[in-house]
Amino acid sequence: MRMTVPVYITRTSSFFPNNPVKNEDMEKYLGLIDGRPSRVKPVILRQNGIKTRYYALDQNQKITHSNAEMAHKAIDALFNSEEEKEQVQFLACATSMPDQFMPSHAAMVHGETFKQPLEIASLAGVCMTSMSALKTAYMSVASGNSNNAVCVTSELISPTMLSRFFTEEIAHLKLIEDYPHLAFEKDFLRFMLSDGASAVFLSSQPSDSLCLKIDWIQTFSYANRQPACMYMWADKEVNGSLKGWKTFSAKDISEKSIWSLKQDVRQLNTFGIPYFVDAIETALQNEDVSLDEVTYVIPHISSMYFYERLDEELKNRGIDLPTEKWFTNLTWVGNIGSAAPLAALDELLRTKKLSKGDKIMLLVPESGRFSYGIAMLTVV
Repeated sequence: MRMTVPVYITRTSSFFPNNPVKNEDMEKYLGLIDGRPSRVKPVILRQNGIKTRYYALDQNQKITHSNAEMAHKAIDALFNSEEEKEQVQFLACATSMPDQFMPSHAAMVHGETFKQPLEIASLAGVCMTSMSALKTAYMSVASGNSNNAVCVTSELISPTMLSRFFTEEIAHLKLIEDYPHLAFEKDFLRFMLSDGASAVFLSSQPSDSLCLKIDWIQTFSYANRQPACMYMWADKEVNGSLKGWKTFSAKDISEKSIWSLKQDVRQLNTFGIPYFVDAIETALQNEDVSLDEVTYVIPHISSMYFYERLDEELKNRGIDLPTEKWFTNLTWVGNIGSAAPLAALDELLRTKKLSKGDKIMLLVPESGRFSYGIAMLTVV
């Protein structure tokens, strides 16, 4: 169904906690597992290409900002005054890592940030939850449900990667070198992820300066094709099904790091990019897009390794989106999960000269159980 009310992104913002953390300083913040530097860290960093990232931690491993607080700061950066903020009517929040199971993340951000009652929506998932939140905010305005909306995306992942949380597991396994697959499974994400927040303000009215009209947003789930690839508070069975945390004893939860974020890297490597391009291909067909009109492409990628893989697969399918049009800030802000796409959009708008009629395409994958989002924006 096509909405009749046009929707514009009139403001964007980002918030990154503290100072950028260089590769050589990561374990000063995260700590050493079993008292030794990671053996696979150099390999992972070489593949992902990340040089700096942000942690809402100090070197004493104390949390400096909550997830809701970072979302609050990103939202505040959208507005020039409290009076402007009091005009907001709808709030959509996205995160994969809320500060608590209950209340909802959106309720916490609302309470932290706004004085007035609001309609709120809290979206859960992994990276693609950002597109789900953006589409929810977009549909609220486009349907006439509200005249405006804030979409905020935020992640606080670093505290789950602290070395102290792996102490019991390491003691149980005796020597981690006997289990190299386990070390890689955890370190793959441990040396990739970053903290931060990003936000956009959506309105039924364009701004006086250049802004972005949302042409369309398409989302796809291929969960019917594959078992879960990235998971947390669960363990993966031999048949690929997930065994949830409620079925484990407290001892098992501790010793097996059931609470920690894990990813099946072999499954990701096999299916992540092909399904991504399936989604891109379908969206382009659905919307009858002329790729010559696309000025910039913002591909959310977890690693520069996948940057090259995505480019290769697009070329193999005959989809003309050359890397000369791509924009990513992955290497200097790290992978901030659901906050990454809108943070990259914010930086693109701040650093590139745009003209009316330019088109920006957002490409967002999620390996939780292979979901994807594609959006087209036009500068007006």
